[in-house]
Amino acid sequence: MSGAFSREWLLTDAPASRGQARAGQAYRSWLALKSNRLAMVGLCIIAALVLMAIFADVLAPYDPITGHLNTERLLPPSWKHLLGTDDLGRDIWSRIVYGSRLTLMVVTLVAVIATPVGLLVGTISGYFGGFVDTVLMRITDIFLAFPQLVLALAFVSALGPGIENAIIAISITSWPPYARLARAETLTIRNADFIAATQLQGASSLRIIWGHVVPLCLSSVVIRVTLDMAGIILVAAGLGFLGLGAQPPQPEWGAMIAEGRQFIIDHWWVATMPGIAIFLVALGFNFLGDGLRDVLDPRAQK
Repeated sequence: MSGAFSREWLLTDAPASRGQARAGQAYRSWLALKSNRLAMVGLCIIAALVLMAIFADVLAPYDPITGHLNTERLLPPSWKHLLGTDDLGRDIWSRIVYGSRLTLMVVTLVAVIATPVGLLVGTISGYFGGFVDTVLMRITDIFLAFPQLVLALAFVSALGPGIENAIIAISITSWPPYARLARAETLTIRNADFIAATQLQGASSLRIIWGHVVPLCLSSVVIRVTLDMAGIILVAAGLGFLGLGAQPPQPEWGAMIAEGRQFIIDHWWVATMPGIAIFLVALGFNFLGDGLRDVLDPRAQK
C-alpha cells in the first residue's frame, strides 16, 4: 500500500468499516497534534524521558549509587562529569538518568491506579444520581478540601516513608478531580436519546456505563491526567525532598535537591541540575496536555 493511497484511505469521508473509521479519526488527531509546535516539544521531552529510563544503563557513565568520596567530591561540571558530582562523589548526570526511571514509574502507576478509580466513581455517581451521587460526591469533596501535597503527606506519614507508599499516597489523593470531571460529562449524556434507546433494548446499567458512558468521558479524563502529570511529579519530588518518598541512596530527583540544598551557594549544580530535570519534564507534560486538549476536546476546537 503506497503512502498516497494510505493517506487517502485514512482521510476518506466514507469509511468502509468501523476499523477504517477509527484509524482515520486517529490519523486526523495525530495531524492536528503534529501541527501544534508546543505539543510536539512536550511529546519530544516525554519521549526523551522514556528513552532515558529504558537506556539508563547505556547513557549513565557511572554508578548512581557508589561514588569516589576522596577524589571526586563536589566537582563542578566538566567533560568527565557533565553535570558535576555531589557531596559523596557520585556523578549527578548518572543519578538523574537513573532517577528518570523512578519518575516514570511514579507517573505511570499513579495514572494506572487513580484514573480508573476516578472514572468509576464519577460515571456511577453521574449515571445513578440521587443518594448514590450525594454519598460519592461528598466523599470526593472531603478529599478535594485539602491540598494534594498536604493530604499526601498525611497518608505517607501513616504508611511510612518509601517510594511504594508515596505512590499509594499520591494515587489516593489524585482520583477526586477525575471523578468530578467524569460526573460532569456523565450528567450531560445520561439523558441522551442513544442512552434511552440502549435502555429500551434491555441493556444493564453496568453495560451502559462501561460501553457507552465511559468511552465518552475518557478523552476529557485523559487530557486532565496528562495535565496533572506535572503536579504529580512535583508532589513526588516534594515527598522525596522531605524524606518521605524514595529513600537514600535511590537517585530520586526531589531527594537529590534535598541533599544538595546545603551546598546551594558554593556548589550550585548539586541541587540545580535535578531541579532543571523536574522543570523540563513537568513543562513537557503541560505542553503535551495542552495539545491533547486542543485535539481531543471538541469544545476547544474552533
